[in-house]
Amino acid sequence: MRGLAGLEHPFDLSKHLSLCPLVSQSSNLISFLGKKQLHFRPSSDQFIPTPAPAEPIRFFPALLQDCTSLGALKQSHARLVIHGFGQNMFLVTKLILSYSSFGDMVSSQAVFDRIRSPSSFLWNVTIRGYATHDQFERAILLYTGMRHCGNFPDKFTFPFVLKSCAALSDLERGKLVHQHVVVHGCWTDVFVGAALVDMYAKCGSVDDARQVFDKMLIRDLVSWTSMISGYVHNGYNCETLEFFAVMQREEVRPNRVSLLSVLLACGHLGAMRMGERFHSYIIRTGFSADISVVTALVDMYANCGSLEIARNLFDQTDGKDVICWCAMITSYGMHGHGKDAINIFNRMISEGTRPNHVVFTCILSACSHSGLLEQGERYFKSMVDEYRIEPRLNHYACMVDLLGRSGRLNDAENLVETMHVPPDAGVFGALLGACRIHGNLELAERTAAKLFQTEPKHSGYYVLLSNIYASKSRWTDVERVRNVMVERGLRKTQGCTFVEFNNQVYRFGVGDTSHPQWHQMHSLLEELMAQARALGYVPLTDFVLHDIEDEMKETMLSYHSERLAIAFALLNTSDGTPIRITKNLRICGDCHNATKFISKIVQRVIIVRDMNRFHHFKNKQCSCGDYW
Repeated sequence: MRGLAGLEHPFDLSKHLSLCPLVSQSSNLISFLGKKQLHFRPSSDQFIPTPAPAEPIRFFPALLQDCTSLGALKQSHARLVIHGFGQNMFLVTKLILSYSSFGDMVSSQAVFDRIRSPSSFLWNVTIRGYATHDQFERAILLYTGMRHCGNFPDKFTFPFVLKSCAALSDLERGKLVHQHVVVHGCWTDVFVGAALVDMYAKCGSVDDARQVFDKMLIRDLVSWTSMISGYVHNGYNCETLEFFAVMQREEVRPNRVSLLSVLLACGHLGAMRMGERFHSYIIRTGFSADISVVTALVDMYANCGSLEIARNLFDQTDGKDVICWCAMITSYGMHGHGKDAINIFNRMISEGTRPNHVVFTCILSACSHSGLLEQGERYFKSMVDEYRIEPRLNHYACMVDLLGRSGRLNDAENLVETMHVPPDAGVFGALLGACRIHGNLELAERTAAKLFQTEPKHSGYYVLLSNIYASKSRWTDVERVRNVMVERGLRKTQGCTFVEFNNQVYRFGVGDTSHPQWHQMHSLLEELMAQARALGYVPLTDFVLHDIEDEMKETMLSYHSERLAIAFALLNTSDGTPIRITKNLRICGDCHNATKFISKIVQRVIIVRDMNRFHHFKNKQCSCGDYW
């Protein structure tokens, strides 16, 4: 057992932490002592100073505070030990804090280990040091030691232990610490409560986070921020917007994190009108000067399909950082405007911003979405040769996707096999997706075998392989893959489509009959499909992944969530208004085909964002050029 799971076992820090006995081994210390005489105690491994004229204790706090380097701090530490203050709790605490401020947790731990009976405050200071310097496992380990030694944790202990559990996404140990919080009567403390909300949210347990939040007697801005951030980062986009409304009703003034969360949620949902309202709020409250907020606005408008507004806002922004440049490059990339993404990349370099590994991920992805194979290969080479950036897994995934979409499946497979790092699920997934596009079943089976070893719990990859089998009418293999999913407790993510109308986001699933207007929607779709057939539309029944008659397949295709959302928008918006919808998965191939015809029939621009990219439909054409 590890950490808190092994509370019944004796705690032995020496097995886990490398100690640095400063007094006995530091050559710098010996040099500093100079002529001072030391003697060696036979029963100990420590040098003990001979009596020396005592310097007043009040001298040392200022001495420690004035240390501007780690070397100076170690010299002051030596001086403190020489004058017999090595067990003074006040000075030792200052010393541990000073080592921690320099990031030297080894020395900090060494000082701590020499204290005969450390107080709870001293335990807390050391735990905080580890958590602050991202040594989360050691922070939890020290917390375990604190309880073994009979020291009770308090309201100052728990926030940093919970922060460590959150950073490790360790829900099991987080729940155990929550029990300790209750046992020690700290659950009413506002800081502990906020840390609990944050821990549950970052561990993906949003319902538990909300339960803790609702039970808090007093809530500070941190607890509100942790909750709204937890919602959006776990995909609870509608709940994020609802929670922001609650904050406003409770007169809680949002901070930067809250605004970033709601803008992200608007982007995910394609809720542009709501995003515009938040934009107005940002201008009124002075956040428009914050580059992070401006970048989030650029991202939001682009995710809602309004690339022109995103670009105007980008051009008006001063002091762009590399993240802002990335946002604009990504925006063009997911809309299929690869050449515009390249222009932004070149402009960024000409204005003096050096691209990092994230920028190259963005530009390679943009090339992939636009089929710019030659340019993508050139940037990949430039990244290594010119900018000395080692390719990471994201870069390899982009290149595999680019080669695979271009039909160079053998080259894509060779790249996977010659990578200098072991391929992950993202790399294998890109190759499997390329097999789906080009119908290469043999390579798909080889790739899927490796993919399921790497990521055995991701249902989407099983569904992708099942779809490849279904497109080849291999129904026995389809059933076999589905049985494997059942055995492993995996469930397919249900497809749904969102559309915003009148400041509200509506959600539609396949065959959805829950909406009050569903009769009108179904009638409209039947009429549209009849007109589409007259224009040459032929249903692509391969995209119905069931072994049923073609007529039934056509009926099932007619009520996919994408079409229901489009029908709803047509019924409720005026002629000529662009329609914007958002699909949580990849758009169905037949829906992609049918939407081309619908855009021609109704003379509307229809903008669809799926999990990979944007599709702008107009006059029976799509901006992706069927390259998606």
